[in-house]
Amino acid sequence: MKRISILIADDEKEIADLVAIHLEKEGFSVIKVADGQEAIHYIKTQPIELLILDIMMPKMDGYEVARHVREQHNMPIIFLSAKTSDFDKVHGLAIGADDYVTKPFIPIELVARVNAQLRRFIKLNHRETDSETTLEYGGLVISPDQRIVTVYGENIELTPKEFDILYLLASHPKKVYSVENIFQKVWGEAYFEGGNTVMVHIRTIRKKLKEDKQKNKWIKTVWGVGYAFYG
Repeated sequence: MKRISILIADDEKEIADLVAIHLEKEGFSVIKVADGQEAIHYIKTQPIELLILDIMMPKMDGYEVARHVREQHNMPIIFLSAKTSDFDKVHGLAIGADDYVTKPFIPIELVARVNAQLRRFIKLNHRETDSETTLEYGGLVISPDQRIVTVYGENIELTPKEFDILYLLASHPKKVYSVENIFQKVWGEAYFEGGNTVMVHIRTIRKKLKEDKQKNKWIKTVWGVGYAFYG
């Protein structure tokens, strides 16, 4: 049986080695690189199922790597960084990361997050889509089979998490979901301080749908409760 391949991109050799040791104990195949350009090379040439990504790296930083990856791939991305500000976390999630872990970190917690992301990713890519139908609401079209979203004919590039959130809400018009509900259903794990993560993704979805320029406001905030979709 083929082992799942994980790419670690971190120029701190001690950190990369530590993470690799714990992941290899779990049975994963691990590739280590020390700069962003090398990470892009491996992703283009090797089958990688998950990317653990530092931000401050030579040649190309982690943010730029994540942007390149998201143009072609929907693999889970976990930032592992010494940058601990809320701005850095929000920015990392907004450009397509699925999780953000700060240094110093507990290796077994990182492994748990890796397993959680892989479970969700594998389930997402092997689930039955018979019950999933294309949704159309006043110029907004959501196609789950191709995972394509268009607004008045214009293709909208959403990350996997952004697509899942939008499809969840749009599949149940006018149903109010709390941030806890959204996090549990989309991330596939118990809610833990996920409120900001959900809000960042909702804000990015709204921006990409150009709700500020359209007369239609599809995602409504229900103050004190959560979010609902109105077609």
